[in-house]
Amino acid sequence: MSLNNAVVWIDHTKAQVIYFDADASESESLKTHSTHPHPHKRHGDTHAAEDDNTVFFDNIATALNDASTVLVVGPAQEKNVFVTYLKAKVPALAAKIAAVETVDHPSDAQLLTHARKYFVSTGGLK
Repeated sequence: MSLNNAVVWIDHTKAQVIYFDADASESESLKTHSTHPHPHKRHGDTHAAEDDNTVFFDNIATALNDASTVLVVGPAQEKNVFVTYLKAKVPALAAKIAAVETVDHPSDAQLLTHARKYFVSTGGLK
């Protein structure tokens, strides 16, 4: 069985990646190793926060590497920062993004249900 669809829920501290099809799923959690509680640009030195984001985003991109289609969701702006990063650094993966949506803090089951509904509604999941 091949699980080609993926959803990633992301905020500034963690990401949840779920590969799935209509009947099965596999999940992976990733956390930033940031020493900065909110790695957003501030006055002064932002290099450490940006480096933390790069490692975090690279780890997420690696986790999504086998996906044929990706739904990116999250509660705030980190999902958009991640997509911008992918467009600049991993354009082949960015091209696989089906949509970017705002989703608060779902459980794994709620996230999977949301993603399946999205892909069914777009014809991407049979």
